[in-house]
Amino acid sequence: MAAPTVDPARNKSAVGEGALQAFVAGYVDTCGFIALFGLFTAHVTGNLVLIGAAIVEHRGGLWGKLIALPVFILAVAASRWLNIALENRGKNSAVPLLGIQILFLCGFLGVGLAATPISDFDAPLAVLAGMLGVTAMAVQNTTSRTLYAMYTPTTVMTGNVTQVVIDLVDLGSGRGTPEAKARVRKMLPAILAFTAGALLSAVAYTLIGFWCLVAPIAALSLLFIRELRRKTPPALPRS
Repeated sequence: MAAPTVDPARNKSAVGEGALQAFVAGYVDTCGFIALFGLFTAHVTGNLVLIGAAIVEHRGGLWGKLIALPVFILAVAASRWLNIALENRGKNSAVPLLGIQILFLCGFLGVGLAATPISDFDAPLAVLAGMLGVTAMAVQNTTSRTLYAMYTPTTVMTGNVTQVVIDLVDLGSGRGTPEAKARVRKMLPAILAFTAGALLSAVAYTLIGFWCLVAPIAALSLLFIRELRRKTPPALPRS
């Protein structure tokens, strides 16, 4: 498939929309980590480290972390399949994919409330809540590398932070380029938004439990409405 063309209007709003999605990722990942005994929903490979710690230290919550990666992989594969199928028909797959992500986040919220209080992440409802969160963030991981490739990565910030630091050092030493300045302007809002999401989620979960997930659901709903109003898909293949 040829390189995609991008809606020019979307380029203008990419920084803000990317920051909003980064906020969602930081928020949901932090909520899952606090509520579900260290489960990462967005940075799912981080669970591999926690699995090793759980085995050595005989911690609970092992089963949920073990199945998180295959659930994540299946959700990414399904999201990509849907993306391709709709793109081949000239449809805006961002609309159904955002809708699916919102739906699974609502499930995360509902099942999390039903499972509260959670004293054991290996309990069936707790595991189900975690997998709903993992699936929701798998959809975002997929769209951030396909539909929203014009954004900076929104779910894992390590690469963004590394690149921004490198670019700032280069700019400060006189070796910077216009591309470096553009990357800083693009990545820094996402890093700050991810951080804000993580901090707000920690406070909100402490105060209101799983009800805190209303915030990322509302944020994604704004993007969903915006996609509904767009006349063209995020990226269409050139003929």
